[in-house]
Amino acid sequence: MCSLVRFRRVATSAHIDVLVIGSGASGLAAAVSAERAGARVAVATKTTLQANNSSKAQGGIQASMGGDDSPEIHAEDVMRSSHDTADTRLVEILTSEAASAIAWLEEQGCAFTRDSVNGGRAGSAGGYRLARCGGATRKRLLQVGDRTGHAITKALRESFEAGSGETLAHHRLTALASAPGGWRASFSTPEGHDDVDAATVVLASGGRCFAEAEVRGELSTNHPNATGETTRIALDAGAEARDLDALQYHPNGGAWPATMQGYSIPETTRAYGAVLLNADGEEFTDSLGPRDEVAQAIFDEVEAGRGVLTEDGRPAVWLDTPRIAPADAEISLPYMLRRYRGGGVDPLSEPILTYPVLHYQNGGLVIDTGAETTLEGVFACGEIAGGTHGRNRMMGNSLLECVVFGRRAGANAATKAKV
Repeated sequence: MCSLVRFRRVATSAHIDVLVIGSGASGLAAAVSAERAGARVAVATKTTLQANNSSKAQGGIQASMGGDDSPEIHAEDVMRSSHDTADTRLVEILTSEAASAIAWLEEQGCAFTRDSVNGGRAGSAGGYRLARCGGATRKRLLQVGDRTGHAITKALRESFEAGSGETLAHHRLTALASAPGGWRASFSTPEGHDDVDAATVVLASGGRCFAEAEVRGELSTNHPNATGETTRIALDAGAEARDLDALQYHPNGGAWPATMQGYSIPETTRAYGAVLLNADGEEFTDSLGPRDEVAQAIFDEVEAGRGVLTEDGRPAVWLDTPRIAPADAEISLPYMLRRYRGGGVDPLSEPILTYPVLHYQNGGLVIDTGAETTLEGVFACGEIAGGTHGRNRMMGNSLLECVVFGRRAGANAATKAKV
């Protein structure tokens, strides 16, 4: 057994109502919601609570907060971006519960950037600073500078740690099997093996793009923990999945300098005026189109010989960042500016080199409107779940999905655990 110095340990005899696998935004949202529903909760994480993909998400979170927007328009944008492959039931939930998800995050201490000039709701601190992201027809992207994922996961982690939930750090899931009264999850730990029994389980351990990028010899924006074994384990246990072949490229991966390779340049660069240019300085695509279309346009431009080579011979195109107003950049892109300036490039003075990088697992485990998989008592939320985005996700909807369906998964798992 691991020492208490290494992680908080659930006693073997303890009864766990809801066991959450994964500590990103969806897992933490599920854990907080389950505990507030009266459940005894444990969160198992491959390394530590802080190590996850959600913390790396920069651009923002979508919610129809503008006066010219609505959940219905948001849903239409999602369906169009997915090429009508998303599950309409899940999309309706995602967009209709977006505003309440934002309010809930604010209750947890996440403070979104505000101003009073872009159509956000009025308030003493001004309306939300809203940006239009790729595939959207309205400005609905809320931000916390360009570290939105970090802010959301920090607030949720602090809420979870303030409660009575337990943390199983350095627990890598190896198997999931039905057991009397629920499910048994088996883990590999630094000290060997651990089994944890729980009435219900929430799978929230993300996708597989880091591991997939290694296989393909490509770059990825993902955290090294994004290796996808939880999906395989759930399939082995009998769960159904959809669209697992639909992996998404982030259109704007950093290509140069070398320290920025694999960095996900916030898509808010394009929301605030940057456009994509080929070697001849020509625009070749709608820079605010859906992700798959923008990424494919870059691939095609390079294939046609109109790309640019980085100093180490990698393919790229230009992202014309000097078009961004300095005031917008300082408010909404401060982290990106620090990163690039630290590497000797000022994005407000010169364009930067970009190329698509492997980013997101669009498909995943099949879930119903309550976030339950086809295995009774096993729920899924976040990137590991499929259907909400179909085969092509809009920017800003991943963090929203984590919160909306994380809350549903946690609350419903807690209810089922008490039955």
